[in-house]
Amino acid sequence: MNTIDQINFKDKKALIRVDFNVPLDKEFNITDDKRMRAAMPTITKILNDGGSVVLMSHLGRPKGGPEDKYSLKHILGDLSRMLDLEVKFATDCIGADAEKQAKNLFPGEVLLLENLRFHPQEEKGDVAFAEKLSKLGNVYVNDAFGTAHRAHASTTIIAQFFPNAKYFGYLMAEELKNAEKVNHGAAKPFTAIMGGAKVSDKILLIESLLDKVDNLIIGGGMAYTFAKAQGGEIGTSLLEEDRMALCLELMDKAKAKGVNLILPVDTVIADKFDNDAAKDQVDSGHIPADWMGLDIGTKSVELFTETIKNSKTLLWNGPMGVFEMANFEQGTKAIAEAVVAATKNGAFSLIGGGDSAAAIAKFGLEDEVSYVSTGGGALLEYMEGKELPGVKAIQS
Repeated sequence: MNTIDQINFKDKKALIRVDFNVPLDKEFNITDDKRMRAAMPTITKILNDGGSVVLMSHLGRPKGGPEDKYSLKHILGDLSRMLDLEVKFATDCIGADAEKQAKNLFPGEVLLLENLRFHPQEEKGDVAFAEKLSKLGNVYVNDAFGTAHRAHASTTIIAQFFPNAKYFGYLMAEELKNAEKVNHGAAKPFTAIMGGAKVSDKILLIESLLDKVDNLIIGGGMAYTFAKAQGGEIGTSLLEEDRMALCLELMDKAKAKGVNLILPVDTVIADKFDNDAAKDQVDSGHIPADWMGLDIGTKSVELFTETIKNSKTLLWNGPMGVFEMANFEQGTKAIAEAVVAATKNGAFSLIGGGDSAAAIAKFGLEDEVSYVSTGGGALLEYMEGKELPGVKAIQS
């Protein structure tokens, strides 16, 4: 693997694609800086070598041009504090100002470019745009795993302008190493825990996992489509009616492959989608007409925990319920604690980005599992067996 450990950056200018797409509140304060912290080892290595750094990232989803709320200037203060130096800022990611500031960087200095997605050419994978970006450094480093599944100008296309000077940063290398450990080197028993709202979001992943796992636990909103498909009553719970046949098909496939597919046996229900709603607990498939399932029940927690506890490899992607609401977080929290307990007992646990990462962070358990991925979509596609354009661009 081409990593930055293979090069000394003395007097070199590293153009690094980072993923600083962090959540901001209404006052532009960062509410979760994990992605920024994850990039620090790569930046620090380059600065310690005696190199300079030009950082490029996207933030949010601006619609076709600059929008103040998506400006990377809002994270400049936090970034400067993290690096303990004054980070310079270019008000555009290409053009005269960016080129001049990059050219005048001294060893040990850092320049942050304005949001790449202020230019539609970024997401289109425009070659001319990528070439303009490439002029800002003499070594290209991709450390943005969260965007590795997108063939954007800064994540993929740009690599062609650095045929002999393109590398993975430490975060990217670590993400790939941990994903590979689960994908092709999982110790048995291997248990995958799938949650989240929709079966349709996870079909390819589930089908891929059926060839690898011993146990497949299904919770979250998607479990209600499975329950309905088996003739259960789910009230007003989440339902993908057009996926019911697929759920039955997946159950048959699991059986044929000898995979233990485990569904919730009970559910916490509410009379409305609200933290303060009236609550009850019923067996799966027995939800009254005007009620909805918002979490797994206590018997499901016990059932899932028993399997998790006896596993040697764990992949968790998706919450068990609406963990954002305090009254419906118990199932997700219990599964997080079970994963932590298994990890302490020697299991390898990979938390698959997105809502799973947010949940494990909410419960303060980030440091008690083996690895928390920074890339939800990228990890899913990698686990599905797809080739990630951002990875291929460095390796080819």
